Amino acid sequence: MKPKAGLCWDTPTPFHRYIEESGVLCEHITPQMLAAPFYRGRLMTFVVPTGFAHPSYSGLLPALRVSSDRIKKFVEKGGNILIFGAMASDEQAYDWLPFDLTYTHEYFSAGVCAHEESPHTAITEDFDGSNLDCDGHLSSGEATPLISTGDGKVVMLSYKHGKGTYLVTSIHEYPSRRFLLEFCTSEKETLF
Repeated sequence: MKPKAGLCWDTPTPFHRYIEESGVLCEHITPQMLAAPFYRGRLMTFVVPTGFAHPSYSGLLPALRVSSDRIKKFVEKGGNILIFGAMASDEQAYDWLPFDLTYTHEYFSAGVCAHEESPHTAITEDFDGSNLDCDGHLSSGEATPLISTGDGKVVMLSYKHGKGTYLVTSIHEYPSRRFLLEFCTSEKETLF
């Protein structure tokens, strides 16, 4: 099966091309498509880029909220979702997720390290882990921290839901190509 992702954003972005250059077929999904009850994509991974909650960058947040049940079912059935930093100080920016998550918007560079052995920590392997750009830090009583800074700020966590995974990161870099290829590959597509 060819790796496949859906990147949700208002307009096509360079991130779309980067995903495809990593060997992953990438479908562009607009917020209007996402919010439409008739949209039915077949994906392996759904990607929400950095800045999704900042109204100057995107109109995606309302569509994520309207589609939260459909996203939850997609993950339950085996789809994965990769969510980047909200880039806004909105305490409700992640209220569309089925678990508690607090995001503190703060731009900084720091060294990072993995909490545990996980294939998801390969997200940083194309970069110098001693000085990564981040747009905030995360906390959750339900999700598992995967990557933190030296002073303990969590910058990536995961939440297993049914057969799929929610992966949230505030790392302000493109994910490594190997990570994208692995995270966007599964035995079958999942109806979104």
